[in-house]
Parts: sequence; C-alpha cells; structure tokens
Amino acid sequence: MYTSSEENYLKAILKLSRKGDSPVTTGALAAEMQTTAPSVTDMLRRLAEKQLATYEKYYGVQLTEEGVRIATALVRRHRLWEVFLTEKLGFLWDEVHDMAEQLEHVQHPELIERLDAFLGHPRFDPHGDPIPDAQGRWPERQRQPLSNVEVGGQAVVVGVDDHSTAFLQYLDRLGIGLGVHIAVLERVEYDHSLCVRLVEQGRDLTLSDKAARSLFVELL
Repeated sequence: MYTSSEENYLKAILKLSRKGDSPVTTGALAAEMQTTAPSVTDMLRRLAEKQLATYEKYYGVQLTEEGVRIATALVRRHRLWEVFLTEKLGFLWDEVHDMAEQLEHVQHPELIERLDAFLGHPRFDPHGDPIPDAQGRWPERQRQPLSNVEVGGQAVVVGVDDHSTAFLQYLDRLGIGLGVHIAVLERVEYDHSLCVRLVEQGRDLTLSDKAARSLFVELL
C-alpha cells in the first residue's frame, strides 16, 4: 500500500513521461504538482527507496516497471470513474476530476473490472484521454491540436489538453465538446487566432491561439 500523495506523484511522473519528458525533471514535476522543488526531491527519494522510481540529482526521475504499473492502474481507475460520473450520474465534464481523484485511490481490482464491464469497456474518458486496459495497454488515436489544421480543413474534436474548470466551462459556453465538427475558415496573421465554423450548429466564431492549441482534433 502506498499513500495517496505517493500515488499522485507516480501519476504525475507518468503523465509527463508520456508527453515525451523522460527523464522527468524536478522543475517540471514541481510545476505539475504545484509545489516546491525541495518537496519534490524529498518525495522522489521516498519513491526511490520503495523501488518505484529511479532518481538522480540534476538528471531527473524515471519510473521503474512497478512504478509504471501502479501509475497506469491509477490512471485507469481515474478515467473509468470519470466516465461513470458523466454517463451514469449526469455530472458535467468540468465537475468530475476532483471526485475521480478521490475514487481512484480505491484499490479493489474486482470493483474496477466490473465497473469497466458495466460501462462497456470505454477506450476514452469524457475529456478524450485514453483509458489503459487491465493489462496496461493504451489505446491509440491520431490527433493533433486544432491550431495545426490548415485553413479550409475540417476536423472533429476528440480531446482537450487543458482540463481546468475554466477552460471546460469556456468551451461549454462556445458550444464546443467532443464530437463537434469544426471547419477552419481563416487564420489571423496578427495573433494566430482561428476563425472557425461549428458545422452542425451553423455558427462562426473566433478562437484564440491558446484555445486552439488546447483542443485535440481528428482530421476529416
């Protein structure tokens, strides 16, 4: 058994490493965990003592095979609970993260496998993030930021890179969610904002470069 704090660090290291940051620096981890570098260093030493990670000063941290297994299982539980909370209990996608953060630490394998089966073995969570299976395999999806789509291109929203409540509520106000069909009409040279059309809704709007970079899409 590990503390919830240790598990949260394992999950954060896995997240950063899957983005290509390997080994993960203490600075990147401190920013992810919103804490100080000395606090991160203390935790990394604890994880190393428990053989969940290898840590080398000035080099960074990498998860061991056991660390990856635990972190992947945490992500699996978290994202399955998010699906349950949105699909079965009617919570909005901006409401479920904190609840799933608590539920993910419930370690009962049979419960999670029954939950997975009850939900129909979902491959992606309400934010479009992949859900690893019981063997730790991650589903793949071809996606890219909306900001990469050429003018005249069309795409469907499949995920978000920013999970903050503010951003998700902003998208709700715009009428943008998973599955929304977007056509790129114009890229403004001055600030790289995008003029887009929400095809099914027949509405045009302008997205900032920051917002466009935080939306993942699949080309049509």
